[in-house]
Amino acid sequence: MIKSMTGFGKAECELKDRKITIEIKSLNSKNLDIYTKIPGLYREKELEIRNRISKKLHRGKVEFILYYEITDDQKAVEINANVVKSYFNQLKDIAIDLGIETTEQTLQTTLRLPDTLNTEHDEIDQDEWEKIEVAIEQAMEQLDDFRKQEGEFLQKDIELRIEKIDSFKDKITPFEKARTEKIRTKLLESINNLNMDQEVDKNRFEQELIYYLEKLDITEEKVRLTNHCKYFIEMIQDSESNGKKLGFITQEIGREINTIGSKANDSDIQHFVVLMKDELEKVKEQMLNIL
Repeated sequence: MIKSMTGFGKAECELKDRKITIEIKSLNSKNLDIYTKIPGLYREKELEIRNRISKKLHRGKVEFILYYEITDDQKAVEINANVVKSYFNQLKDIAIDLGIETTEQTLQTTLRLPDTLNTEHDEIDQDEWEKIEVAIEQAMEQLDDFRKQEGEFLQKDIELRIEKIDSFKDKITPFEKARTEKIRTKLLESINNLNMDQEVDKNRFEQELIYYLEKLDITEEKVRLTNHCKYFIEMIQDSESNGKKLGFITQEIGREINTIGSKANDSDIQHFVVLMKDELEKVKEQMLNIL
């Protein structure tokens, strides 16, 4: 069973004076790339949070956001009025000097400046942090479930395309015998066009023809392609998501298709080679998002 690297999870928990919200989202990436947005109060827990994420999510570009709302009126953040007035008056004087009109946006800009809010730097309560840890686990579980659901859709699509590649390979078989006869006829015509006085040794000609055809034979490539496709289906249905291993098998499938194409020397066979390459490219695009 495969998982997508795309997912989203959200969880909340209520503390005595605030409401905590955890959001985690992930996108595809070759490695695990974690971005966190954590308020100053919980900044000391960042390393611990990163370790939790790395153990659970393994790969992907992960964005972790923790934010809280104060639910206790007595704990609400207060505006530092004196600082705001000082900033505003300074900005107003600068605006007059520059000939710029003062608007409501000036006040909004002022409130973004340092020390405009009176904030309290509380210490983390261990019991409360344990509740937050539970919320973090819930958010990651939700994200993981999202990845599984997305993985199911990806798996169905990829399996269908691998099966198509295998079926196109089988459709090549009827053209192989005709190709052999075409090559034989073409070589005979070429020899006859040389207008040589002496006759061609038919036995030697057949030996050379067999040697030439063996170099163009695609039986081994077809057998290996069959085995690669079969192994790919087995791996994608495994209980563990193994995107990297599937990527390696995809490369082997591509190598056999390319070899068949280079040896084909036949327009009908080349037609199916192109169809196989097209399906393989679509598989590769989907593989970019597999965990």
